Amino acid sequence: MIHFIPASLRLHSFNRQLARMAVEYLEGQAEVHFLSFEDLPYMNQDLEYPVPEAVARVRNEVLDADLIWIFTQEYNYSYPGLLKNLLDWLSRPANQTDRKSQSVLAEKKAAISGAAGASAAGKARAKLRELLELVGVEVLPEETGVVLGKEAFMTDVLTLTPEEEAALRTEAEAVLITLEK
Repeated sequence: MIHFIPASLRLHSFNRQLARMAVEYLEGQAEVHFLSFEDLPYMNQDLEYPVPEAVARVRNEVLDADLIWIFTQEYNYSYPGLLKNLLDWLSRPANQTDRKSQSVLAEKKAAISGAAGASAAGKARAKLRELLELVGVEVLPEETGVVLGKEAFMTDVLTLTPEEEAALRTEAEAVLITLEK
């Protein structure tokens, strides 16, 4: 099972569209689930235990995932706060009686893609890779970066160049190979 995590709540966001394109490359070869996390409270140690219901649900879903695939936009050379909040909750110890217990992210595998302006979410993808590796996630080396031109912002439609399409296909193939291991 692969859990897709589009880092935008907007229903037709470019990164959600990119995730839907990735689903097509995995169709019939892997089960895909879109993680819903808009109901998470802001990370706050005062709320950490007992674990809020929304946090427990998201943690259990990620725990059941064989791989997570994050699709992120870029805000001020980084990933959005919404995604950071999710990752903060997921990176906390899973066992409240053992503060040194592993998080649900420990030893998970992840793929990263991103669509943004001229940067193709490059800075956000790099910082996200750094954070994921810090919390014990194995990040696949294949990534997809999509440049959003003016037309995309005017039409709200994501269109990939042949090179971007090939990169997404290659990343999907790497994900499938990783799942077979």
